Amino acid sequence: MSTPAIVRVPRAGNLKYALGPGEPFVGEIEPGPPFEVECEINCNAGVITSLDTKLSFESMKVPWVNPATGPIRVKGAEPGQVLAVTIHEMRLEGLGYTALWPGIGIFPDWLRHKEFGLITKIVEVKDGLVHWSERQKLPVRPMVGVIGTAPLHGSVLTIDNGPHGGNLDVQEIGPGGTILLPVQHEGAHLYLGDCHAIQGDGEIQSVGGIEIAATVRASVELKDRPRRMTWPRFETESHIGTIACARPLDDALRLAFQEMIFWLEDEYGIPAPEAYLLLGQVAEARCTQMVNPKYTYVCKVDRRYLD
Repeated sequence: MSTPAIVRVPRAGNLKYALGPGEPFVGEIEPGPPFEVECEINCNAGVITSLDTKLSFESMKVPWVNPATGPIRVKGAEPGQVLAVTIHEMRLEGLGYTALWPGIGIFPDWLRHKEFGLITKIVEVKDGLVHWSERQKLPVRPMVGVIGTAPLHGSVLTIDNGPHGGNLDVQEIGPGGTILLPVQHEGAHLYLGDCHAIQGDGEIQSVGGIEIAATVRASVELKDRPRRMTWPRFETESHIGTIACARPLDDALRLAFQEMIFWLEDEYGIPAPEAYLLLGQVAEARCTQMVNPKYTYVCKVDRRYLD
């Protein structure tokens, strides 16, 4: 008996700059079997052509950045469910880059656009390494920066984020990680894009991690939506985690911890006051990006504390 062909969704002709329910589906997948999605580099094809490339202010025009491939129809997905998307593999494509873009970052002189000026760093990514310099090689830690479903109302730009997902920039959403996203419309309308070869916490500059094109192999499952799930959640082999996005940063932190308290009480039977006390001892929390319209914060708990 032959193995069914893997569904592959190409990026050519299928790139979008907003996540919403109004676009026609570009592919269809079923829960269970793996599928592949081609994701474009965040500044679009043809800009980064060599290690000598220098970006200009005309290279990227907001909001025409972070193209996401989609929407992909998930067969059987209905409102009231969650989409559990597991990333199995990411095949990175050659050249990546990072940059300082005046006016965006954790030190923004947004009025005069001064800072350090526009600085581009192109790197080669091969053999599992980011070739930062002749002496410095960084082991890749690939991740999917933009992943989400269509929000309940309207569309949200791919540079932004929210309860539907979107431009989350969470490092755990890479090989071995599973993200839980809400289904608000029939078919879910899944989008993926903005892959990074590596990214540090905070994504502190405007063009944060090493932006790169990639082919993502993933699979999906459909589950009933937890009663109090209000933000995306994720799971890895060692941890469960919650994601929230807001400004100011402390609001994103509070929302991520609130979501975790809901999860611990509803699924693990830990009363909310006890869960709050427990998080005060074992929570692993951090900001994963500070350059998008809303900041992203995650709260993680090691599974060994949940047995």
